Amino acid sequence: MRLKTAALLTATLFCALHAGAAEDPSCKKVRFADVGWSDIAATTGLASVVLEGMGYKPTVTIASIPITFAGMKNRQIDVFLGYWNPSMTPVIEPFVKANQIKVLEQPNLVGAKYTLAVPDYLYDKGLKTFADIAKFEKDLQGKIHGIEPGNDGNALIAGMIKDNKFGLKSFKMVESSEAGMLVEAQRAIRAKRAIVFLGWEPHPMNVQMKMRYLAGGDEVFGPNLGEAKVYTAVPPSYETRCPNVTAFLKNLRFTTDMENQVMGPILDKVKPNLAARNILQKNPAVLEPWLKGVKTFDGKDALAEVSAALKR
Repeated sequence: MRLKTAALLTATLFCALHAGAAEDPSCKKVRFADVGWSDIAATTGLASVVLEGMGYKPTVTIASIPITFAGMKNRQIDVFLGYWNPSMTPVIEPFVKANQIKVLEQPNLVGAKYTLAVPDYLYDKGLKTFADIAKFEKDLQGKIHGIEPGNDGNALIAGMIKDNKFGLKSFKMVESSEAGMLVEAQRAIRAKRAIVFLGWEPHPMNVQMKMRYLAGGDEVFGPNLGEAKVYTAVPPSYETRCPNVTAFLKNLRFTTDMENQVMGPILDKVKPNLAARNILQKNPAVLEPWLKGVKTFDGKDALAEVSAALKR
């Protein structure tokens, strides 16, 4: 009788596993990091809405890049969707080499951009390259505008100034935040003043402001006017511990247009998950490739469940 019971339990377990049984309970809470950029808020919102439809409980911690990576090392953060390569590589590389962070192989976004920018009227006056910045020192009041402290872009700017690259040793970097930098740039543009600021794409700034990216910064921000790819990072053990969530993360592919559509409302104070949900309701076709081979937390068909959740 005991043998029959054991055999029955074994068969039941086997069938459950092959039917997509529930993931480990510890995986239900998916802890994201957001470094305070609207593009990361957008992608985290998109992923969170889908995970909620799958029965998971995503949470978001706002933290600087160094704290995010330290949190991942200490297993306090599960997912970061915003590793910008190559600008962020010097910051994340020590963690990766020490096997404290794993970067998923395929990027979640290609065609991104991250480098210094100027208003179009300043570009037309001759500030077209990194080498031209020093020529406009007086007009610029010796300032280059970055974003929040601890940001990788700020570190690259600070490094240029420290090493006197492009003759920038007498310049000062102005740290603030994404929002603070954008306000300062918009004020300068309205007054037709000179300003150099950290710019990136995807971001609504590219359509809200007439701006141009500076050439010649390949050794600092990477080639092709700061062309970047964005990757997903997780703790090394996460893929083994939470394979279903990881399968979803590996499937994620965003576009600059999609992110811009979500970021616009976020900048207008709409909550990221609501902005993401609205875009997903209008573009349900993106779900199929994202959820290929993925189950809900309790083992059901993810595409059907998420599609139904978005209709409610």
